[in-house]
Amino acid sequence: MSDGVTIHPSAIVEKGAQLGEGCTIGPFCLVGPNVTLGDRVQLKSHVVVTGRTRIGEDTVIFPFSVIGEVPQDLKFKGEETRLEIGARNRIREHVTMNAGTHGGGGITRVGSDGIFMAGCHIAHDAQVGDRAIIVNSAAVAGHCVIEDDVILGGLSGVHQWVRVGRGAIIGAVTMVAKDVIPYGLVHAPRGELEGLNLVGLKRRGASREDITALRAAFQMLAQGEGTFHDRVRRLGDETSNDYVQNIVTFVMGDSDRSFLTPS
Repeated sequence: MSDGVTIHPSAIVEKGAQLGEGCTIGPFCLVGPNVTLGDRVQLKSHVVVTGRTRIGEDTVIFPFSVIGEVPQDLKFKGEETRLEIGARNRIREHVTMNAGTHGGGGITRVGSDGIFMAGCHIAHDAQVGDRAIIVNSAAVAGHCVIEDDVILGGLSGVHQWVRVGRGAIIGAVTMVAKDVIPYGLVHAPRGELEGLNLVGLKRRGASREDITALRAAFQMLAQGEGTFHDRVRRLGDETSNDYVQNIVTFVMGDSDRSFLTPS
């Protein structure tokens, strides 16, 4: 235990837990024996952190969240797996994040600087990037990849093994069962690729030239000749724009799912 740690008398911190400098463990929290908390991590109250879980510095976890519990997977047989969470996250009330499974690589990873709103779920073996915004009651299923700067709207769901590319936005009450290209905008109950996340691009400082290139690329994906992958290959040959190349690299990468294509 480092200097400046505050533990409420009603909290339980089991022997073996490692608490960084300035951590605060609030009332009725439980910290398991294989947990590592970075400097200045704050558990508000009634928080459970268990399993082989590591949480980065300056993360705040709000009441009734359960972090690092065993996966909701019938194939799980109690093997040692992990959950790693980055720094400066805000994990709101009733959030659940599960450890990985042996069959899925053994680790669930969550990046830094994200906000995980009330009641959302991050399942086993998911890989969530930096600056993710997971809105109330959204669910990320097992083995999903959620890249940097993704927003998942409230009550949305991402099917297992699906990849959501960087900078994409998923609308509220949307089910996503296919991969989503970077910077895509997805909406409708069964998930339709309706355009580009232009607002997000502008907020992150994309230039007018970059946005113009992305619009042209999206038009080609929607109306070009050949299969979806044929169009993507042509994009890779015809443009050197970094944003467009992110889409090309993403689509040509390994995946067990098909893609949402422009409506």
